[in-house]
Amino acid sequence: MSSSYVSDGTRLNFRDSGSGIPVVFLHPTPLDQEYWRPMTEDLAGVRAIVPDLRGHGKSELGQDLPIGGFAAVPDAPVLTMAQLASDILALLDHLKVSKTVFAGCSIGGYVLLELWRKAPERMLALAFVCSKAQPDAAANLEKRAANIAQARADGTGALFDGMVQASTGTTARQRRPEIVAELRARMTLTAEGAVAVQAGLATRPDSLPTVATIGVPVLAIAGGEDSAVTPAEMEAFNEAPGGCEFHLLPDAGHFAAYEQPRKVAALMAEWLRQLDV
Repeated sequence: MSSSYVSDGTRLNFRDSGSGIPVVFLHPTPLDQEYWRPMTEDLAGVRAIVPDLRGHGKSELGQDLPIGGFAAVPDAPVLTMAQLASDILALLDHLKVSKTVFAGCSIGGYVLLELWRKAPERMLALAFVCSKAQPDAAANLEKRAANIAQARADGTGALFDGMVQASTGTTARQRRPEIVAELRARMTLTAEGAVAVQAGLATRPDSLPTVATIGVPVLAIAGGEDSAVTPAEMEAFNEAPGGCEFHLLPDAGHFAAYEQPRKVAALMAEWLRQLDV
């Protein structure tokens, strides 16, 4: 079932399907909820709650984003991880779901860390796919500023063309060349949204101290061909006191769950079976 709800005056879209243990899946940017569909279709016994993050897919961006948080581009609107986390809590309230498992890829994982800071009592377990706890390094901050400049000057066409090539693993592109066009078609974020997201990513906090407080089970799945989040960075989740199950997919890129949906679904299914929830 596809439906919508309102968070802070902004209408947001989500899909709610299947039955079993509830799992909220948060997609990477600039994709939408369809990123998770191939994987969730292979994942039995799960109620998949899959939102379009604010500004992505069919979800509105909203009108009152804060300005000035990103020092390198001080006039940029900022879509913060705190706002995205608040949106997800509003979705849980809308669905009357008190506690659930969460899974996030890339920015989706950054939102999970913010959710843990905001409402750990609503989290049964956390799965991170190609996401990390570390903040942007200096080179990443420069790249965010360049991305904002490109989006403002030329729109998102060339920017997203480059992103889909860089984020999809070499092996996936070789095995199934059409995957690039499939993913590119799901990148419908507007230029204004792209600016706000890039500023939000640049200003996200260092979450390594947060990892040291996660007292629920963690699943971490890294891609060996991921140029944005390295397996070494993801190994930081092993420090979570609730325990971490770590897996490396050597031939997967940043969009691992879309590139290898059956493999990721199998790993998640086995992990879910072991949870005492």
